[in-house]
Order: sequence, then structure tokens, then C-alpha cells
Amino acid sequence: MPALHYNRAHVGVGDLMSYGMDAVESSRRVASLVDKIQKGRKPAELPVEQPMKFEFIINLNAAKQIGLTIPPNVLVRADKVIR
Repeated sequence: MPALHYNRAHVGVGDLMSYGMDAVESSRRVASLVDKIQKGRKPAELPVEQPMKFEFIINLNAAKQIGLTIPPNVLVRADKVIR
């Protein structure tokens, strides 16, 4: 069954696609917030942040197994294509 996940790790093990935040960038932002808290800022004073970078990954092997053809205009939008 085709599945779309937010976590890119699922695509690496056979799921069809993922679209979600860049985990590395998110971890950097969290580290920055933790640093501010450790230096004395109150968590309530920190701004709420949203992810700024998202990744779109397609697993063509999974698509082939279920007989799905991914259109070229979708493939060019992907950040990474697993072949």
C-alpha cells in the first residue's frame, strides 16, 4: 500500500514518499533555543517557531513495485529521488 510520511527515514525503507521538515535544520533550531534557556531566558519569552525548510523525497523503487508512474513534473520538484 502506498504511503506518504513526514519522516524521510520511512522512504529509505520502502515507503513511497515523504514530505516534512528538514530534521537537521530543526535540530539546530532546537539547540539554539535550549542554549537560550540555559543562559537564563524563560521559555515563555521565546518565540514560537515554524519549520522554514521542507523536504520532498520520492522512492521510485516503491512506485515501480505498485505499478505507479510518477509524472516528470513531480519528479523535478523532489529534493531527492531514490532509484
